[in-house]
Amino acid sequence: MQQPPTFTHPGALKQAAVIQTRKKKKAKEKAQILEQIVSSKKQEEEKKRGLDKRTPAQVAYEKMQEKRQMERILKKASKTHKQRVEDFNRHLDTLTEHYDIPKVSWTK
Repeated sequence: MQQPPTFTHPGALKQAAVIQTRKKKKAKEKAQILEQIVSSKKQEEEKKRGLDKRTPAQVAYEKMQEKRQMERILKKASKTHKQRVEDFNRHLDTLTEHYDIPKVSWTK
């Protein structure tokens, strides 16, 4: 026969059971919170669709603006800083000396 586990004090078993149930509750609470967040986002999107009083032309204009902005971002992100500096230096080399900044000296 196996001996029952010994506990240092009589309430140890109850405390262990309480700790386990608390952990389960926390996991359930997290799941509920996530469900609430997702459902609230869906409700907000539905409200926006119902309250959208823009004309089709305004909607198309904003979509094109977002598309152009994304293209600009991707274009800027495609080059590294080093590549941009090299391109800028090549551009400066093509300019005439007329655009050079003259050296200014206060002492001489």
